[in-house]
Amino acid sequence: MLTLYFSGTGNSKYIARLFSRAVGARCTSIEADSDFEWAMNRYDTMAFCYPVYGSRVPRIMREFVAEHMDKLKGKKIIIFATQMMFSGDGARAFADLFKPGWVEIIYAEHFNMPNNICNTPMLRPPGRRKVLEYRRKAKVKMKRVCSDISRGIVRKRGFSQVAKRLGGIQGNAWPKIEERAKSDVRIHDDCIACNLCVKICPMKNLVNEDGVIKQLNNCTVCYRCVNRCPKQAITVFFHIRPKWQYKGMREILREGK
Repeated sequence: MLTLYFSGTGNSKYIARLFSRAVGARCTSIEADSDFEWAMNRYDTMAFCYPVYGSRVPRIMREFVAEHMDKLKGKKIIIFATQMMFSGDGARAFADLFKPGWVEIIYAEHFNMPNNICNTPMLRPPGRRKVLEYRRKAKVKMKRVCSDISRGIVRKRGFSQVAKRLGGIQGNAWPKIEERAKSDVRIHDDCIACNLCVKICPMKNLVNEDGVIKQLNNCTVCYRCVNRCPKQAITVFFHIRPKWQYKGMREILREGK
């Protein structure tokens, strides 16, 4: 089995690796310099893991699937969608990337994970106790998921009509937000041009031109740069400066925040 994931700030990476360790699957980020066509030819079953943005699949994952569509034909697909609270049909949205009958969805599940939107006043930073609870629940759910899959039990979270309607509340608005955010990265005056954002951007959207960081209008709204900038000098779409940053579950647990 092959697990392919995109993770903006580490949550989906955690779930992808948790699953892969449990079932002995090969686990690879779609950002990796890897021969994906060779891998897709080798495996009949593939798990895809991604964060939900506005109840929809991130653009970077949609583009990856479109690029490799021919190699995915006839494959059995497992879907894991990570979400902050509730996305309705965040996992089902992945199925919309395919024509009817192109793939066989054998499992779909949502996993609640810590919030990484660090510059919205109503959302508080996840502390150690909260992260430990997310991790505990994720492990319990994954154990059940792996048991289901091993026994051939098919579950499809988010595929009901109710879930689709609820997801549509966010999902119908997301394309316009995503398109605007694509070119709405703001580099604030206290940027020190350390180039960290240039190195870590999954879309290669940021470049250093003569000591000034500029965007190339290709943001996928993953919030990686917002959460990793050492001067908290980057914002995307929401241009409130962050007072805290989410750098992943592991760092919070290590530092005991």
